[in-house]
Amino acid sequence: MNKHQQSQCVPTMQALRHALLVVSGKWKLQIIVALQDGTRHFRGLERSVPGISTKVLAKELKDLEAHQFIARTVHPGPPVVVEYNVLPYARSLDPVIEVLKAWGLQHQQRLEAGNGSRNKQHSSDCKS
Repeated sequence: MNKHQQSQCVPTMQALRHALLVVSGKWKLQIIVALQDGTRHFRGLERSVPGISTKVLAKELKDLEAHQFIARTVHPGPPVVVEYNVLPYARSLDPVIEVLKAWGLQHQQRLEAGNGSRNKQHSSDCKS
């Protein structure tokens, strides 16, 4: 890759790095999807995302709230009730989620069909 091609890739790589910092990990997008059906309490959300621990869910919810993807509402008790819901900004991830879902299904089918061999083509072009 020459310097011109490399300089064209830098903005793409920076944007990808930033996006992945925000939604990285295996839980954040799953939590957003679980909340798309409506408001949930912490325990209900925990049941909707199989395999997530209480500690990890609490951390991921704080991160998602900080990035304005979800809102946390506390209803004073007794008992105190905490609810989470998706904010409109989270809907900007809908196309990303749909593409990842389609790719995930395609990849799973490819592996199941035994076509998991490596693609030997390499591209030197950076896609934006």
